Amino acid sequence: MNARILSANNLGIKRFFALDSRAYEKGALEVKTKELLGLVASTVLRCNDCITYHVIRCVQVGVSDQEFFEALNVALVVGGSIVIPHLRRAVDMLDQCRKKQSKGQSIKI
Repeated sequence: MNARILSANNLGIKRFFALDSRAYEKGALEVKTKELLGLVASTVLRCNDCITYHVIRCVQVGVSDQEFFEALNVALVVGGSIVIPHLRRAVDMLDQCRKKQSKGQSIKI
């Protein structure tokens, strides 16, 4: 849907999308760290679409399972038990991505 949204040529939307994309580029923090931060924030905010996006990106940028679960532990501590269903979704998505990876299939957003 991003292509469809951007095709409307709304300057404000284009600027926000560009800002969002640039926030996850390498800077003082590595891309992996930024994607894990996005995953934690999305889990605490309980945004399933965002969780899915960040799980896929985490896999694409080489986040290990150990790093992934450590980040989700932070989300659980910050967000409390209400994030458990979203944590489950994140782990299910990770498992789906790892399965595709093991078959040599690309993981797309």
